[in-house]
Amino acid sequence: MEKAKKSRLLVVDDESTNIVILKRILSPFYTVYASTGGADAIDAATELMPDIILLDIVMPDMDGYAVITALKNIDKTKDIPVIFLTAMTNPEDEIKGLSLGAVDYIFKPFSRELLLKRVELHLQLKRYSSGLEKMVKEKTQMVCELQNAILETFAEIVERRDKTTGGHIQRTQRYLWLLVDLLIRHDIYREQLSSWDLNLYIMSSQLHDVGKISIRDNILMKPGKLTDEEFNKMKKHASFGMEIIESIESKTRKNSFLEHARLLASSHHEKWDGTGYPLGLKGEEIPLQGRLMAIVDVYDALTNDRPYKKAFPHAEALEIIINGSGTHFDPLLVEIFAMYEKTFEGLRQT
Repeated sequence: MEKAKKSRLLVVDDESTNIVILKRILSPFYTVYASTGGADAIDAATELMPDIILLDIVMPDMDGYAVITALKNIDKTKDIPVIFLTAMTNPEDEIKGLSLGAVDYIFKPFSRELLLKRVELHLQLKRYSSGLEKMVKEKTQMVCELQNAILETFAEIVERRDKTTGGHIQRTQRYLWLLVDLLIRHDIYREQLSSWDLNLYIMSSQLHDVGKISIRDNILMKPGKLTDEEFNKMKKHASFGMEIIESIESKTRKNSFLEHARLLASSHHEKWDGTGYPLGLKGEEIPLQGRLMAIVDVYDALTNDRPYKKAFPHAEALEIIINGSGTHFDPLLVEIFAMYEKTFEGLRQT
């Protein structure tokens, strides 16, 4: 047999004679570690991270079934291949072992050649699987980078059309990250937030104003305050944004990124008391995505110049947001914003 690369094996057996035999067979080809009990084997596997574990079933402190169950419940060790090496030849025992996640089942007494060949086979499978996983990760990373580049470019196009809001997207993303992090720390809306991929949510926030691409230039780029009629037309950007993203959703599979984007685009101008637009949603009828965006969107608008106003100082913007608690904004979100208002002010100045 051609000498294999020195992969690391962990042999687990309460009989020292069996360990001696296994080491004699395996040591010329692999680095072999040994444990004589289940609890010790779990510690050794966590510390050594062997390439394969050869595991006996009948042991006094923990049997092999309990050991493999524990290993599969530990993130660090759950993917280590386990081969049961046992004198238990009942098919039901073999089925139980395989159902618990073992990759193979070798009966004692075993032949040297069979043992080496089975170990070699599973190491090859592990290397192939690792290589495939790496390739998939690299391809996924490439796709994600391409998607991000397209998304950022799309968001920049929207922002360039509305020249009064330069940097708005980047700033609101930073505020969103901070606000979400604070909510998690204070155990507020934890159940909802824990179900989100937060990276996708923050990324999708770049599209909250995507509907503005459907607003006419004479309104979007007007260098002054809008008339009531013009403002009513501007308000339609929330509905337009929802329709744009729904159109994308209809052409692809269900996607949490697009779901976040749709909810953000359609609900970030809704108000807690039901007087917002486009749907007049009230309280928790408003998706959390939009309630979060509402605060950071208004804060950024207040603290930056617009054609119809100069930037408000942080203290004045804070007062406006606090006064909007329970009318414009979710009171819980305002409470957190006010509690950490100095942190938001510091982030605004970066």
